[in-house]
Amino acid sequence: MAMTLLAPWHAALAGASIPSPSQGVWYLGPLPVRGYALCILTGVFLAVWWGERRYQAAGGAKEVVTDLALVAVPVGIVGARIYHVLTSPDAYFGPEGSLANIPLIWHGGIGIWGGIAAGSAACALMLRRRGLRVAPFADALAPGVLAAQAVGRFGNWFNQELFGGPTNLPWGLEIDDAHLPAGYASGTLFHPTFLYEALWNVGGVLALLWLGRRLKAGGGATGGRIMWAYLMVYTAGRAWIEMLRVDEAQVVGGLRLNVWTSLLVFAVGLAGYVWTTRRGPDDAVPAVAAGTGHEPRELTEEGTEAETGKAAETAPEAEAQAVAGPGATARPQAGGREPSTTP
Repeated sequence: MAMTLLAPWHAALAGASIPSPSQGVWYLGPLPVRGYALCILTGVFLAVWWGERRYQAAGGAKEVVTDLALVAVPVGIVGARIYHVLTSPDAYFGPEGSLANIPLIWHGGIGIWGGIAAGSAACALMLRRRGLRVAPFADALAPGVLAAQAVGRFGNWFNQELFGGPTNLPWGLEIDDAHLPAGYASGTLFHPTFLYEALWNVGGVLALLWLGRRLKAGGGATGGRIMWAYLMVYTAGRAWIEMLRVDEAQVVGGLRLNVWTSLLVFAVGLAGYVWTTRRGPDDAVPAVAAGTGHEPRELTEEGTEAETGKAAETAPEAEAQAVAGPGATARPQAGGREPSTTP
């Protein structure tokens, strides 16, 4: 009975598919505008724009996000490219490869693992130099970064790359003959893994926002747990989506290298989340002094004000209480309002 009811819908969708873009590059005079680059840049702007607002809502200065992004984004792109080159060496160091291909990033080929690792390291170093905490910054940026990854995946669609195996599902992806892997007939439809990952990441963003509100509603602070949850959410999806792909990849123990990387990063995220929860997220404090505009607060890792002459001369009692260590009771800011919280 059920099959009878579904038969008309199955017949109607039998010829359905997702077309690939007819072109992935346009020209403004001699200047090429590539769809792949547009997706990456759109994702970056989204992450920075949203991150500014979330960090400011958490008590930080949004200028900090912009300042760090100016360094972390290019560092992250370089790290992403290095990861790709090292894990896909044949195209660059193999018999038919060429070292001249390494800087041609617009042709595709960046590894998110290298990008996140390099960008995060750059941010952590700059935050510590400013005397600011890493956890509130990471929690503020995590949803935006995952949203940026969702947008960036459409770059693979424009390049007609990194798709999954053949499928007869109505959302199968059309691939031009010029981009078909060897051994597949013209007209073969493939799993649109770019779309799977984009949708997974959007769902992950919603999950992170829900988690943040739940932690706040419970009277606690996020204290890095949004960051750790981000690692788990992304890698849980990346692992199974990676196993659908048919592009060439390094295989270790029967699994693609990126699957192993996903499992490892998931374990790191889980351990970090459990450790932070058991320790207590007592480091989630405002990232800038109340009422100081964009000037960063001088904080040590223990959450106390750095003993600088400026801090000693200007820090009011209320501010000192707000940044006190574990067990301190936060007081309202000037005007009787409680500090704003991350959405």
